[in-house]
Amino acid sequence: MEASRAQGPVAMELGEDYPELRESVCKVCARYPGEYWRKLEEAQQYPTEFVRALTEAGFLSALIPEEYGGSGLPLRAAAVVLEEIGGSGCSAGAAHAQMYIMGTLLKHGSAAQKKKYLPGIASGKLRLQAFGVTEPTTGSDTTKLKTRADKKGNDRYVVNGQKVWTSRALHSDLMLLLARTTPLDRIKKRTDGLSVFLVDIAAAKGKGLEIRPLKAMINHNTTEVFFDNLEIPADNLIGEEGKGFRYILDGMNAERILLASEAVGDGRWLLRKGVEYAKERRVFDRPIGQNQGIQFPLARAYTELEAADLMARRAAALFAAGRDCGPEANMAKHLAAEAAWHAGEAAMQTHGGFAFAREYDVERKWRECRLYQIAPISTNMVLAYLAQHVLGLPRSY
Repeated sequence: MEASRAQGPVAMELGEDYPELRESVCKVCARYPGEYWRKLEEAQQYPTEFVRALTEAGFLSALIPEEYGGSGLPLRAAAVVLEEIGGSGCSAGAAHAQMYIMGTLLKHGSAAQKKKYLPGIASGKLRLQAFGVTEPTTGSDTTKLKTRADKKGNDRYVVNGQKVWTSRALHSDLMLLLARTTPLDRIKKRTDGLSVFLVDIAAAKGKGLEIRPLKAMINHNTTEVFFDNLEIPADNLIGEEGKGFRYILDGMNAERILLASEAVGDGRWLLRKGVEYAKERRVFDRPIGQNQGIQFPLARAYTELEAADLMARRAAALFAAGRDCGPEANMAKHLAAEAAWHAGEAAMQTHGGFAFAREYDVERKWRECRLYQIAPISTNMVLAYLAQHVLGLPRSY
């Protein structure tokens, strides 16, 4: 239980931390109002200009050490960037993967790999936005993925298989790929025998790599990816062969924390829109915000968002201190996903029929917030994790 994890206090900032960073992010986001995002959705296009602006401002390289051209900031600073993007009404989904994929390369990549790729990622010459993990038949059971990477000689691997829900693959230069390098029948633990690779997408397309767009409810430019005897240089293996699952797990806590802050930002934008409309909209000669049926859902959403924000800060503080933060990272993601969705529901209900009008942008954010309860980890999986690993309940099957 929680008490067994106690290791002394950890400092955690309250209030508006990183105020200058927040202001800078908001200034960039102000150049991309709702109309920009609506046009992109209509055309199912990638927000190239927005991502370029974030890159040029240095926000997407926040976690990259200064020696490679990044800012060398802690995880909490990167979380603030995503929070403010969402809080400004923009969408961080086009760029957030670079933040959490980065950890695998930073922590487990070789010195040569870091020197080769990190400066280009920091400058924007290279985009690391695609994460090839999920497969059509395995879903969340990553240990049973079927994509294979077979070593040929000492200089290359040959990859065969398929990935799905690989967002931004058509707008990335590099893909982080998880593939099985040792068959299941030759390992003792299911988590062994998986390896992580960096795939040069431009070099691979048409030579064993095919990427197909996958239309979806939200404009995340997601795709299906097919590997047919794709050759990958052995130098693109990250870390040791067979330990890829552990490397991916290392980055999952950071992913949870970042996505929690992003969800909080989205939720705050929706809450603000709901509150503003409740004050302005008049029915029966009085503002609708005077009715408790309008007030209570908004007030409840505010409470939940503040609680989620505190848990995200706690998780980030533990992460920065090098402490176990698995429970906190998962709780932050769960609380933020719920809070953002409830804020979206409150904003939709407050706007009534006008919520469905695209010009208000409420329905767009409402759709985007629904994703947090499913990906990159579902709320049910978080609850199962907490039940088994924190509360000590029997493992469910």
